Amino acid sequence: MRRVVMMILLHAIGLAVLAAAALFVLYGRENTWALLFGKPDLGRVEFETLTRSPWPNDALVCPATLCRARIDREPPVYAVEPTVLRERLRAVLAGLPLVTRVADYPEALEERYVAYTPLMRFPDTIRVRYLPAGPGRSTLALHSQSQLGRADWGTNGRRLDDWLARLAAVEPPVAQP
Repeated sequence: MRRVVMMILLHAIGLAVLAAAALFVLYGRENTWALLFGKPDLGRVEFETLTRSPWPNDALVCPATLCRARIDREPPVYAVEPTVLRERLRAVLAGLPLVTRVADYPEALEERYVAYTPLMRFPDTIRVRYLPAGPGRSTLALHSQSQLGRADWGTNGRRLDDWLARLAAVEPPVAQP
C-alpha cells in the first residue's frame, strides 16, 4: 500500500513539473509569473515613507536627507538639472534588454520600471525619483524590489550599481558619497 501511494505521489509530482514546463514554454516565462503571482509592477512608493522588505530582496540608493529607511548607499550628484538626468538615464535604460518603463510621473520627476532576470525572468520593480541637489545639480533615489521570493542573492543591489555605472559613463558625477 505504501509503495502505491509513493508511486502515485511521484507521478503527480512529475505531471506537475511537466505542466509547469509546458506553461513556461507555451505561455512564456514572464506571462507565467504574471498568471501565478499577479502583474509584475508593484506600484508607486513614497521614498520619504518607504518601508524596506524584512527579507533581503530589495535595494535602496537614496540621499539620507530623503529616505528614513535604511539605505544601501547614497547616490552621486551630477552637474545637470533633474530633467536632464532623467533623459540621460532613460537613454541608458532604453538599450537594456528585459527592462521596460511602466509608469511615468513627469510632474514629480518619478518613473517606474520592471526588469526581468535573464534566466528565469523573475520580475523586479524599480522606482526612480530625480531630485534637485543645488543650482544646476541633481541626484536620484532608486529602489529595486523583487516581486517573487524572499531573497534575491544581491540581484537588486547589483542592478542599481550597474545602472549607476552606466549612467556615470554618459553623465559623470561631480560628487560621490
